[in-house]
Amino acid sequence: MISDFAGLDAPTLYRLLKLRCDVFVVEQHCPYPELDGRDTEPGTLHLWLDAPDGSVAAYLRVLAEPDGTARIGRVVTAAPARGQGLAGKLLAAALERIGPGRAVVLDAQTSATGVYSRFGFEVCGPPFDEDGIEHVPMRRIV
Repeated sequence: MISDFAGLDAPTLYRLLKLRCDVFVVEQHCPYPELDGRDTEPGTLHLWLDAPDGSVAAYLRVLAEPDGTARIGRVVTAAPARGQGLAGKLLAAALERIGPGRAVVLDAQTSATGVYSRFGFEVCGPPFDEDGIEHVPMRRIV
């Protein structure tokens, strides 16, 4: 599924935000302002896959940066759905939607750089700490 913010109904938005909070805030012990105001920006796209039970199995969002770059973020998979390649399916769909010729950036947890490398992303800066988890900036130019 894919939608801008205006196209999300309240139950769907709740399910998307619940997954993000369950993983990023609770599971990863990162108390931070998960609702950062960017979900509602013009140009932001939300992509997700539903689980058979009606919950959200995996999610990511694509932001439009002021310089024209696309930023992929909030890539998350529910614990029961991990190992099924769902993040990869969402990344492929996001990159297809972004289209060729546009730079795409993301900040990856260092343990997940292999997933992004398979899609042409390369580390483009030094590691940094974000909420106690090491990340690296990555960039893809098509």
